[in-house]
Amino acid sequence: MEINKENRKWLDSMNLTHPIVIAGPCSAETEEQVLKTAHLLKNTDTNVFRAGIWKPRTRPGGFEGVGEIGLPWLQKVKEETGLLVTTEVGNADHVEKALKHNIDILWVGARTTVNPFVVQEIADALKGVDIPVLIKNPVNPDLALWLGAVERFKSVGISQLGVIHRGFSEYNPLHYRNKPKWHIAIELKKEFPDLPLILDPSHICGRRDTIFDVSQTGLDLNYDGFMIETHFDPDNAWSDASQQITPAQLDQITKDLKIRQKYSYREDFQSNLNRYRKELDLIDHHIIEILTNRMQVSEKIGRLKHQENVAILQSARWSEILDEMTKVAEKNGLNKEFVEKIFKTIHVESINIQHNVK
Repeated sequence: MEINKENRKWLDSMNLTHPIVIAGPCSAETEEQVLKTAHLLKNTDTNVFRAGIWKPRTRPGGFEGVGEIGLPWLQKVKEETGLLVTTEVGNADHVEKALKHNIDILWVGARTTVNPFVVQEIADALKGVDIPVLIKNPVNPDLALWLGAVERFKSVGISQLGVIHRGFSEYNPLHYRNKPKWHIAIELKKEFPDLPLILDPSHICGRRDTIFDVSQTGLDLNYDGFMIETHFDPDNAWSDASQQITPAQLDQITKDLKIRQKYSYREDFQSNLNRYRKELDLIDHHIIEILTNRMQVSEKIGRLKHQENVAILQSARWSEILDEMTKVAEKNGLNKEFVEKIFKTIHVESINIQHNVK
């Protein structure tokens, strides 16, 4: 697929020697807080200062941002530090006010991306405006909604675009606040290889102690940079305090991260890589053969149940299988959640096959 360099123009124009770093507080709280944080970030690898002016909250009563009065604070950040500035817009009115105050980059939040009507409203408000727009993934793991949001901005002629991967909500999150589900971001890049892909480890992690590890994973997957929530006094932040870090911590993280080269032309590397890939190809073909055999057995079981008028779903038997397979997986060093997901998918297909037996 041909790369559209126009979409990367805003990023390439910065002539960066490192992945882009977008940093700043979750929320603009006071002019003093915004400027103090920005001046501390000026001496780090930060390229763009971020701050939420309008903050969509899940339930009313919490801090929902200072609103339009915070936009002049971002103008001061530009004047005093030379950093570009960005903020989230959630409707056409936000767009109008942000453009009036010369905001350099706009981003569309996860709660907005889920609503095609609002996305279209924002896109229409930006028609004819040459400004970079970054689109966060929707709250729920729905690739089509994310792709659709990108397409809506493309359809009105917005040429400078990027996407932000901030993870996806789950009913019972464990390690992450929002599970990364890396494969969804990878699928989006397959559809739009020209779009800069930026990682938001703050919202994925939900806590500051895991931001480095998630950021390194992003670099290992060739992400173009990061949006990291940074506050001069994060413990006393008015929103999302636990996931914000200090400018000094950000500086250390960016120094410690290892930037991987995309390719190596060393002969021994290429030789070993090709050998391992051939091994994987053989294993993948073997997996398909095994799955084919398993589904053929499922079909036989389905026919037997049909003949005896026995219910297809045997919950106790299924629980035994899942419990046994996850124990075997853990014993062999495999991730339990990964194996559960595989066997649940296999089970659903087995049920479908048994149900369709005549």
